[in-house]
Amino acid sequence: MRIILPNPRGFCAGVRMAIDVVDRVVGLYPDQTVYVYHEIVHNRHVVGRFKDRGVSFVDDLMEVPEGSVVVFSAHGIPPEIRRQADERGLIAIDATCPLVTKVHSEAVRYARKGYQILLIGHANHQEVVGTLGEAPEATLVVESPEHAETIEVADSEKLVYLTQTTLSTDDAGEIIRVLKRRFPHIHEPGEPDICYATTNRQHAVRQIAPEVDVVLVVGSRNSSNSVRLTEIARNVGTPAYLLDDASELHECWLPKGGESNVLITAGASAPEDLVAAICRTLLDRFGGTLEEWDIVDESIEFALPVALRRIMASKGVDAGSGIVTVESGLSRDALYGAVPLTVSARSTPPTLAEKVGT
Repeated sequence: MRIILPNPRGFCAGVRMAIDVVDRVVGLYPDQTVYVYHEIVHNRHVVGRFKDRGVSFVDDLMEVPEGSVVVFSAHGIPPEIRRQADERGLIAIDATCPLVTKVHSEAVRYARKGYQILLIGHANHQEVVGTLGEAPEATLVVESPEHAETIEVADSEKLVYLTQTTLSTDDAGEIIRVLKRRFPHIHEPGEPDICYATTNRQHAVRQIAPEVDVVLVVGSRNSSNSVRLTEIARNVGTPAYLLDDASELHECWLPKGGESNVLITAGASAPEDLVAAICRTLLDRFGGTLEEWDIVDESIEFALPVALRRIMASKGVDAGSGIVTVESGLSRDALYGAVPLTVSARSTPPTLAEKVGT
């Protein structure tokens, strides 16, 4: 079996920052329960590991005792939740991904200018709920091309679209094409709202999936970006499956007989050790090779939240640089049980035929 690991995969900088925030807060308040509003990121294992350390995840701020410490998840919150936290005297630390904050700021700015906002995304996703809360009177959520065909707007001359950051670029593109056809004067964000990590991971799958027999995506079922990766692989004709960890791996998913080529990637909220465990399981059962293909060079830095840095300073704890960095190509032999072969970065990945003998 040839197992191919694309770079980038797994944790993005926003997820890494959010997890690092909760980790640091737990250390700063060892004798208190740390609360997190919603799941810090959409991954069952990440949430479970924090629960094991005493972190309490809540969906209602009324569950948080007055004066307690609460962390807002990476997906962002509506202003109403921030107001409730202030009223209850909570020590609030905002771990919202900066790229989600960017979309919030766009919503506020366009609403103040009198624009109607068409927010492309899933209405019940926490990120969309948060963005919608910034300008609820001015915003309509658009969930599909069919919805885009029928949605009615107040003034097609003063209209803008924004998008959920974790959407499939393919799906968002279909909706945007309908909106542009129906409303030729619709404005668009200065830079795309779908985040770099979502785009890069989708780009890697889109390039490699046609050359393999099956795609395995590591991620939880409530992770929008992980689900999108499986959809993209299937859209190019390759079977794809979403699994949380090695315990969910089914041999019936894998090709029977002969050499098989398996792409294993991970959503932006999936820890690398889960990917490694699946690789080890497959190598133990079938033998083979493990390779890394560099598709996009991804090195991103996000700053820790200001509120956290202030708390650390007040407790005499050095925050260091206060920067969280995520880079591609961080596989470790101890995790994988094999030495990954890293292929030089190129705009188009090598075909499997080209790679024979490397």
